[in-house]
Amino acid sequence: MGSSPLRELTGRLTGQNVHLQGVRLLDPWRQRDEVTDVWLQEGRLRATEPAGIPADIPTIDGSGWVVGPGLLDLYAHSGEMVGSDLAHSRETLTSLAAAALAGGFTQVGLLPTPLPGSGFFPVLDRPEHLNRYPRQLGDPRWLPWAALSVGGQGETPTPWGELAQAGAVGFAEVQPLRSLALARRALEYLRLENKPLLLWAWDPTLAGQGSLYEGIWALRLGLKGIPASAETAALARLLEVIRSVPSPPPVHIMRLSQARSLELIQQAQAEGLPVTASTTWMHLILSEEAVLEHRYDPHLRLLPPLPSAGDREALIAGIRSGNLGIATDHHPYTYEEKTLPFADAPPGAMGLELALPLLWHHLVETGSLTALQLWSALSLYPARCLNLDPPTLTPHSDWVLFDPTHPWTVSAATLHSRSPATPWLEKTLCGKVLHTHVEGIPSRSSAP
Repeated sequence: MGSSPLRELTGRLTGQNVHLQGVRLLDPWRQRDEVTDVWLQEGRLRATEPAGIPADIPTIDGSGWVVGPGLLDLYAHSGEMVGSDLAHSRETLTSLAAAALAGGFTQVGLLPTPLPGSGFFPVLDRPEHLNRYPRQLGDPRWLPWAALSVGGQGETPTPWGELAQAGAVGFAEVQPLRSLALARRALEYLRLENKPLLLWAWDPTLAGQGSLYEGIWALRLGLKGIPASAETAALARLLEVIRSVPSPPPVHIMRLSQARSLELIQQAQAEGLPVTASTTWMHLILSEEAVLEHRYDPHLRLLPPLPSAGDREALIAGIRSGNLGIATDHHPYTYEEKTLPFADAPPGAMGLELALPLLWHHLVETGSLTALQLWSALSLYPARCLNLDPPTLTPHSDWVLFDPTHPWTVSAATLHSRSPATPWLEKTLCGKVLHTHVEGIPSRSSAP
């Protein structure tokens, strides 16, 4: 199905009564995974049972297609520049919205600190900065994280109360947490606002200039190693601070990559601490040997680095048990920025458009996760972390139509993001979002 048939399908789904026959319905909130019929009326889900569908409306064979609630991305970089030639911009808000919809995401958490460098938006550390993310026709809902510290420097607190009142979804320190004193002060203050903190447990002094975790693969590849304690020691220290604060606000730990880190999170949760965690989608489908298989592809240069095979399996088990969520951590780099030797490339890769099809292929089709477990980690779990209503399928809900078998080639022509920073560029994938509906305003097509 090329772009024209996709546009035609989108028009039929949004502009008239349609009976989708034999689709697979996934609703983690209601624990529904069944083949059924769906009635769409001008884009809205009017019924998800055959008995409620009029007999005289057009029918589309949806065999093999999946209908599920809109996905929620906990954290992504916008990457938009200020005062720059947009032809050379990493991303615009328009392209970011299109990429999110093409990936099935109807809500996107936006990190307060754009990628490092001159000419970018300032850090979102003042209430007026929240106006930088207006919604256009059919855009996903933006969930802006405010900076915990002025300039994202980890020192001076931002006006937390004003930012909370202005609509920040929570407070984030995108760079590794520099000051535990600042974290403790935030925990004491923000429990009054009931806003979550988004923190990265990482020790740059231990990590040094490494680009892969210490072990056999770093040695084989000739890359400087990073000790696992760069993550686990930083996380243990942070959890001790959280334990010391009575009735702390929710804390979400981003970018988890170690089995030991997951054990620490599970222990904290068992104690009743309001702590949640997520890993990124690439840490679930690739392990460190992929750097050799992909011939030192700089798009696999991540921070934290790709995990060992054992740690990857532990992270998948964390998704299976409901202790871990999934984020894209979308980093929209330009081609020039990433075309460097592996160890010198900036860490991160784009992900909004590729996460669902590749996670489905690597985890659901292999039996590592059920379809409900994957969809829950991409929708229900993130909503709980942010104290949002659980995504579910109702007549007034966001929804996604996904074809796990639809082949397409990842290229500049098919990607909606302006960033080509992915190891799957010019490769053919199976799995494509056919349509994303954002309730309340007309939805844009996800077709190129």
